[in-house]
Amino acid sequence: SVYFNRIPGLNQRNRKVLMSLLFMSMYGLGDLEFLLADPDIEDVGINGAFRPVSVYHKRYGWLKTNLSYASEDEIFNIASQIGRKSGRDITLASPIMDAHLITGDRAAATLFPVSTSGNTLTIRKFARDPWTITDFISPKIHTLSTEMAAFLWMCIHYEINILVGGGTASGKTSLLNTLAALIPPKERIISIEDTREINLPEYLSWNWIPLTTKPPNTEGRGEVTMDRLIQSSLRMRPDRIIIGEIRNREEAEVAFEAMHTGHSVLSTLHSDTSTQIIRRLSNEPFNIPATELSTLQVIVIQYRDRRTGVRRTYEITEIREGPRATVSLNRLYLWHPRKDSFEKSNKSLRVMEELNLHTGMTPKELDRELKEKEKILKWMLKNDISNVNDVGIVASLYYRDPDHLRKAVSKRWNFNQVIDRW
Repeated sequence: SVYFNRIPGLNQRNRKVLMSLLFMSMYGLGDLEFLLADPDIEDVGINGAFRPVSVYHKRYGWLKTNLSYASEDEIFNIASQIGRKSGRDITLASPIMDAHLITGDRAAATLFPVSTSGNTLTIRKFARDPWTITDFISPKIHTLSTEMAAFLWMCIHYEINILVGGGTASGKTSLLNTLAALIPPKERIISIEDTREINLPEYLSWNWIPLTTKPPNTEGRGEVTMDRLIQSSLRMRPDRIIIGEIRNREEAEVAFEAMHTGHSVLSTLHSDTSTQIIRRLSNEPFNIPATELSTLQVIVIQYRDRRTGVRRTYEITEIREGPRATVSLNRLYLWHPRKDSFEKSNKSLRVMEELNLHTGMTPKELDRELKEKEKILKWMLKNDISNVNDVGIVASLYYRDPDHLRKAVSKRWNFNQVIDRW
């Protein structure tokens, strides 16, 4: 700032611009920072030197930019910078890197000759203001209905095992974060990921241990795999285990073993329908036996329309034990694309039976609580309580002093009145 003040004829606006460019070059990612600052851009892709940098726009899909790099070394330097800050390496001996930026954005880089057209870097942006359950039920975003959200909240409340499926960029991790934010604050949470994507609100962070995998060093030593982290997490007395994504047989076996031993597990898996998830898990490469599969209770499928870019919760399904060591599916909710509406397909059987068994609540009491959660969600939507920490405060209040929250909803208090009178 002192140096720029010495330059004659430099006004205040240009001084700020020059200082911003200097800081972006020294401490950030240079010109990429302009793209990452755009809230409508979801992905940024560098596809090699001399090629235009591509971006994925929320409304227009993939677009070319007027930004490019003059050499492969420039791309390598950016990837190395990201790797150093997140404890990852990318070299000719290890030419593939998964890492994360300090903002939480996910980065995937490859080097020539693995990527034959040159060095690449792809950055998946995550919302600076994380999605919440209020956002998902709002008419503007319309990812799921209020009734579906209330059912999933009840599942989270009473430690039902949930697997979120869907295709690439369908919103699996966003929904995972949204559901995790509804966990009761008195519980110990362990999250396990390859790259950091899980974000919990402040009221849960005091008893949350985030774990990430570690690749081997150049000598092939020091690797920490996800299945090893899952095994270690079982010795940390967790109430909840959140697994970013189940990718191989070892991870699946340990995750289902955690469910089998009474731990509540929340995770994701690439698959387009509940039927495909069961088929994938029961066949190669997972080969999970039906007796283990039955410990999973609920499957939620996310869908993204590639033409319009809209994301919806396609279906919510519960798993039931069938005859002769098999499992069957009971679809509870389904999204209809033609009408863009959600429909309740069947009543919950297994989840309600197990909640009746473990909580002692009768079917009428469970139905009453489900409707109560739905009323709270509608009240949150009406009062625009969508900030992740504000949603966390409401969820925490529900678990600690439900009578106060019921009174607030019935008397139609706003958020500030609820806090002031608590």
